[in-house]
Amino acid sequence: MSETLALYIHWPFCVSKCPYCDFNSHVRDAVDQDAWRAALIADLRHEAALLPGRTVTSIFFGGGTPSLMPPATVAAVIAEATASWGLADDCEITLEANPNSVEVAAFADLAAAGVNRVSVGVQSFDADVLAFLGRAHSEDEARRAIAVAQEHFPRVSFDLIYARPGQTLAAWEGELSDALGFGTGHLSLYQLTIEPGTRFWALAARGELVIPDGDAAADLFDATQAMTRAAGLPRYEVSNHARRGEESRHNLSYWRYGEYAGVGPGAHGRRLAQATERHRKPENFIAAVTRNGHGLKVESDLPAHERATEAMLMGLRLSEGVDLARIEARCGLGREAFVDAGAATRLARQGLMVADGDRLRVTDAGILLLDSILSEVVKTH
Repeated sequence: MSETLALYIHWPFCVSKCPYCDFNSHVRDAVDQDAWRAALIADLRHEAALLPGRTVTSIFFGGGTPSLMPPATVAAVIAEATASWGLADDCEITLEANPNSVEVAAFADLAAAGVNRVSVGVQSFDADVLAFLGRAHSEDEARRAIAVAQEHFPRVSFDLIYARPGQTLAAWEGELSDALGFGTGHLSLYQLTIEPGTRFWALAARGELVIPDGDAAADLFDATQAMTRAAGLPRYEVSNHARRGEESRHNLSYWRYGEYAGVGPGAHGRRLAQATERHRKPENFIAAVTRNGHGLKVESDLPAHERATEAMLMGLRLSEGVDLARIEARCGLGREAFVDAGAATRLARQGLMVADGDRLRVTDAGILLLDSILSEVVKTH
């Protein structure tokens, strides 16, 4: 059986830049679609040459706004991945989409191109909140986008942002109840965070933007867990909820520290015990592909201990936790090199972790303290 691989494709372009977004997204007046299709395929072929004999279990088109990609480009990338590696019979092919009408009109063609899962960036169903978040779609467009997606794709997810300035518990419970009513098998529910370099960061620094404090955010989080569990979509990662079997297989590859190839501007990868990163700026990426046949900016070896640490930091985000024996086998290290057993025992006594043989996981009570738990239990040096 060939070793599996996840494939990430980054489309860097957006119609506008949202004030909370720190992703690698760019606004351009025009995009040379033929040049971009050729560049993405060349970049993919470079990875394929380094990773022969793999089977691709998931492809994820992220961004940016991948729903702005011509469906023909999506189809060409999928065809190239199929020719280069071969896709698993149940390969999950996800594309992130905005709810704008012009992009929703392409859903049928995207499905025909091979996309079988879509993640819709709804963020809110409230017009005032959408304006605050800088979103270019309306509440009606958001609702229609989900309905149309459910017509064309076997699996649909959408995102909401909560813990916004002034948001009450009752208002969020109403909004989440509305969202659960669509019956999708997956929801991504993110608390608003203020990221450095964003417009929201500048507003917060001037005291013009205040998000809920820790206690209020914790109450919102707890309500979220109770409601999603009751609806049959329990949390399987800090911010991601799914019906059993509807978890994002692609993101599970990341969190379980599987190998993945990253293609396109700013894309990161983990393969062959190396960390890879592409040039972020679209023009620099295209120039690199033209010059070198690939868009790589960084390709660095990851020492065994760093790989083990990354696997711990990623895996403990999951409700299932980490398999310590698997990390030992993959990195060639004993667990004492990357786990503070004393801290794990102490945290377990406090009800914040569970240690069960090779399995170590953070409890529901501990998940709100995840950052401090990670700093205690994961040996980073």
